[in-house]
Amino acid sequence: MLRALFISLSESRWLRSVAERSAIGQRMSGRFVAGTQVEDVLRATAAVNQAGLSVSVDNLGENVTNAEEAKSSAELYHRLLDEMAARNLNANVSLKLTHMGLDVDENLAHLLVTGLVAKAAGMNPRNFIRVDMEGSPYTQRTLDFVHQLHRAPGNQGVVGAVIQSYMRRSESDVEKLLAEGIRIRLCKGAYKEPPEIAFQKKSEVDASYVSLMKTLMKSGVYHGLATHDENIINEAKRFATREKIPHDAFEFQMLYGIRRDLQQSLVQEGWRMRVYIPFGTEWYPYLMRRLAERPANVLFIAKNLLRQ
Repeated sequence: MLRALFISLSESRWLRSVAERSAIGQRMSGRFVAGTQVEDVLRATAAVNQAGLSVSVDNLGENVTNAEEAKSSAELYHRLLDEMAARNLNANVSLKLTHMGLDVDENLAHLLVTGLVAKAAGMNPRNFIRVDMEGSPYTQRTLDFVHQLHRAPGNQGVVGAVIQSYMRRSESDVEKLLAEGIRIRLCKGAYKEPPEIAFQKKSEVDASYVSLMKTLMKSGVYHGLATHDENIINEAKRFATREKIPHDAFEFQMLYGIRRDLQQSLVQEGWRMRVYIPFGTEWYPYLMRRLAERPANVLFIAKNLLRQ
C-alpha cells in the first residue's frame, strides 16, 4: 500500500510543484540531489573531490518518449565528459539506456551510448561509462548491450554494468561479466520484482550480496561495492584483510548526502570511496520512487537530514 502511495505521489504534478517550492523540499533536494544544472553538479563534484572522494554523475531521467529527448540526454553527457576533463575532476558518468531512448528506438539508443563510450575511451586519461540497471524487463537487454560495447576494439575497461543482488540470476550474470573482465557495480536492488525472479527477504538479499561481493573482490577486476550497510562494509573490510586484497583493488560507493560521516571515515582508513551524485529537474520523482521502492527509506532519509 505504501509503495502504491509513493508511486502516486511521484506522478502528481501539483505535489511536485509544491515540493519544489517548499523549504523542506528544497532542503531534501539540496541534500540528496546536486541541483538541476550541469554547473551545479560540477561544483558538487569538485567539493567531493576536494574531500578525497571520487564521483559518478547521473543526470536524472529515464523512459524518454521521443528521439529528440534521447539525443538531448546524450548531448548533456558529452558536455559532462568534456567539463570533467577540462576541470580535471575525478569523476565518471552513469546512465540509463531508457534515458538514451531504448524504448523509442533501440538502434538510436545503441548509437548514442556507443558514441559516449567511444568518447570516454578516446580521452586522456580515459574516462568510464557505467550503464545502470533498471527493472527486470530491461535486465537481459542491458547486459547484452554492455557485453557488446565492451567487446568493441578500444572499449575494454571503459564500460561497466550494474548487478542487483536480489535477482536470482545475478550469480550467473556475474560469472559471464567476469569472464570478459567487465567492471561491476554491485547493489542490493530496489525495484519491485516478483518472488520467482528476486529474493524477497532482506536476509536472502544480504546473503546474496556478500557472496557476490567476495567473488568480485577476488576477481582481479576493479569493482564498486554500492552499499550503506555497515555490517556488509565491515565484512568487506575483514575479507580484504584476510585475503590480502589491496585497498585500491576495489571501491565502496554511496549516495550523495547519505552517511557522509561513514564516507569520510572509510577514506581516512585508506579505502577508496565513490559518491553517486544525481542532478536534474527530475529530483522530486527520483526521491518519491526511492521511497516507493523501499518505504523504510522514509525513516532513512529523515535520519540523514539530521546527520552530518
